Amino acid sequence: MADRQALIDAFLVQEGWADAQRTALTGDASFRRYHRLADNGRQAMLMDAPPPQEDIGPFLAIARHLTGLGYSAPEILAEDRDAGFILLEDFGDSTFTRLLAAGVDETSLYNLATDVLIDLHKKPAAEAIPEHVPIYDSGMLLAEAALLTDWFVPAARGKELSASEAQEYQALWSAILSLPNGLPETLVLRDYHVDNLMRLDGRAGIAACGLLDFQDAVAGPVTYDLVSLIEDARRDISSVTAAAVRARYLAAFPDLDRDEFDRSMAILGAQRHAKVIGIFTRLCVRDGKPVYLDHIPRVWGLLEAACQHPDLSPMKEWLDDHIPVELRGVPEGLREL
Repeated sequence: MADRQALIDAFLVQEGWADAQRTALTGDASFRRYHRLADNGRQAMLMDAPPPQEDIGPFLAIARHLTGLGYSAPEILAEDRDAGFILLEDFGDSTFTRLLAAGVDETSLYNLATDVLIDLHKKPAAEAIPEHVPIYDSGMLLAEAALLTDWFVPAARGKELSASEAQEYQALWSAILSLPNGLPETLVLRDYHVDNLMRLDGRAGIAACGLLDFQDAVAGPVTYDLVSLIEDARRDISSVTAAAVRARYLAAFPDLDRDEFDRSMAILGAQRHAKVIGIFTRLCVRDGKPVYLDHIPRVWGLLEAACQHPDLSPMKEWLDDHIPVELRGVPEGLREL
C-alpha cells in the first residue's frame, strides 16, 4: 500500500496536482478507488485502478468513444496506463441515486436515461460500436449465468451442485440463449443503472446525463441496458416508471417486433439477475464485502418475474427443483458476516 501511495504521489506531481487536497470517495464492487482532488478552485477525480486486477485501457477507449459520439463521459485529463491511474473530469455528486433519495422525480430521471439509450440505439451499429469491443456472445452469457450456481448455490445449500445438475443448468441456458432474436445490436454499457448515472447542471438534452461506468462495454442486444436500468438490483422502481420507460423506448422504435423485444427483455433480465446474485454472493465470500447481500432478495424477485415468460418456463422449473423458494434470500451462513 505504501508503494502504491508513492506511485500516486509521483503521478500527481508529474501532472501538476501535487498540492491538491485529496478526499477519498466510497469504493464500489471493483478494485478501483477514487479520490477527489481540489486545488485553488480546480477539481478533478483520480481513478486508482491497480494492475493486474484492473486494466484502464477499456475505460479510456470507451470514454473517448462516447464523448466522440456526443455523450457525457468524463473527459480524460491525464493517464498512466502502466500504473493504472487516470485523472478525470469531476462530474460532482449528483448521481441519480442521490437525487432520487433527495426526492427528485423518478420518472424524469429515468426518461433522461432512456433518451440516451434511444439516441445511441438509433445510430448504425458500425458507428455505435467501436473496434475491438468484445461481442456479448453465448459463451460470455453462459459463463455469467454460471455465477449463480458457482457461488450462491453452495452458500445457500451448503454443497455444490452435482455435475449432472450443473450440466442441466448450462444446457437450459444454452437452449434459451439460442432462441431466435431479430433485434439489432449496439454498444452495451453493461452496468447502466442509477448508481452510474449523473445529472449534469448546465448541459442540455441527453448531454445532461453523465455516464460513469462503462469499461466492461460489449457489442450486444439493444435490450440489455434497458433491463439494467429498469430492473435494478439495488433499488425498487415503481411499476409506473418501468412501464413508462418501456413505452418511451418502444415509441422511438416502432418497427421493433414487440414479441421478440419482450422475450429478449425476459431472457437477458433473467441472465443478468442470475449473474448478479452470484456476484453479490462472491463479493461477500471471496472479497469480504457483505454489504451487497441485502440486495439478494430483491434480485431473486426480479429473476422470478423474468422466468414467468413462457420461453423461460424450463428455467423456472429447474430453479424450483434445485433452489426452492425458502433458499432464495441471504444464505444463512453469510448473515453474520
